[in-house]
Amino acid sequence: MDLASGVLLGLVVIAALLVIGIYNRLVGLRQSVRQGVADIDAQLRQRHDLIPNLVETVKGYAGHESATLEAVIAARNAAAGGAPSSGSEQQLKAALGNLLALGEAYPDLKASANFQSLQNELADVEDKLAAARRALNAAVARFNGARESFPAVLFAGMLGFAEADFHRLDASEQGTVDQVPKIGF
Repeated sequence: MDLASGVLLGLVVIAALLVIGIYNRLVGLRQSVRQGVADIDAQLRQRHDLIPNLVETVKGYAGHESATLEAVIAARNAAAGGAPSSGSEQQLKAALGNLLALGEAYPDLKASANFQSLQNELADVEDKLAAARRALNAAVARFNGARESFPAVLFAGMLGFAEADFHRLDASEQGTVDQVPKIGF
């Protein structure tokens, strides 16, 4: 083998190792984005699971507030069937705010240990959901930054790495929020 062939072979090996390194790094970062999506789904599932218990607790004290209770259940069902980034989650949050406001109108409800416990759990879930969204945004920023940096930008598209979106989850990455048994009035 002459010198030119050896240099050419060496360059090909170095290029192959570079592409393999870029690929492996992007795979790891993409997995972090997918984990962020899964963490948000888990928090949404926990929120959706708490709502029927909260509604049942409120119903015991303020059963005649059926319009508020029905609005919460309708919003929960819409959010459970929709995309995590959809407006249905915002509608659910507003309906939950109305439900929790009933605690102010009914002192016995506000004093209920069960209501307080569920309210605290819901606040905890909301905090975890906000943290999961921040973590997802950070993972997306790292992935997109790595994808767009040189020399990865030369190979990322060819290797199948599309840009991740901060605001919308790709349909293939959206989890399914499990359905909780339907609550009847």
